[in-house]
Amino acid sequence: MSTSRTHDSRPEVPEGGLIVSVQAPQGSPCHATEVITAMAAASMGNGAAGVRLNSPEHVAAVRRRCPKALIIGLWKRPHLNGPVIITPRYEDLAAVWSAGADVVALDATDRPRPGGERLEAMVTRAKAELAATLMADIDTLANAERAAAMGCDWVGTTLYGYTQATAHRHPPGLELLQPLRQRLSIPVLCEGGIASPRQARQAMDLGATAVVVGTAITGIDQQVSCYSQALATCSGAATGTG
Repeated sequence: MSTSRTHDSRPEVPEGGLIVSVQAPQGSPCHATEVITAMAAASMGNGAAGVRLNSPEHVAAVRRRCPKALIIGLWKRPHLNGPVIITPRYEDLAAVWSAGADVVALDATDRPRPGGERLEAMVTRAKAELAATLMADIDTLANAERAAAMGCDWVGTTLYGYTQATAHRHPPGLELLQPLRQRLSIPVLCEGGIASPRQARQAMDLGATAVVVGTAITGIDQQVSCYSQALATCSGAATGTG
């Protein structure tokens, strides 16, 4: 599929909608493309307004399975040098767009990118060559404002608590929502750390346009591990041997 692909209309953020992040760690059985597509289809079939997917392969597969789904695509590249992992280079952005994403998410913090590539140059080129809709994954209000000024269309609190500047904070980034809505004219998505429907509703009440939930819904590896660890000390007591 050519990177010259265009849309008839720019995708809109589903007001009050749930976007499910359907991802799994490398090496997990859940990372298999057929599992990702099944979880994406189940999400869409149960009321999700869209899905967020990692890698061109998964974006393309879900696009085939769910042709009308709203897809936010990204490409995590942990093997590249530097702190930026989410869609760090223009070539990664173009590949995700080409695979069929409606929106491409990228790290929009002020951290250095591989090869010295600049965020502003990536955004400018993506707009000029692809007319792509971009979601800025940010950690702070300042970086959100910077990304919006560059031309990013959506902003998400994805990296709140995951950068050196916010290491003392814990997601979800609820405290960012009201300032973001007051200072920006673009949609604001609350993503990262939402662990329950109550928290999702709280994010909406604080001004989020929509919410993105991942681990709490599709994070089988993390969820089972947490339950197993919590119950491990109970096994001896339950059998009377502890």
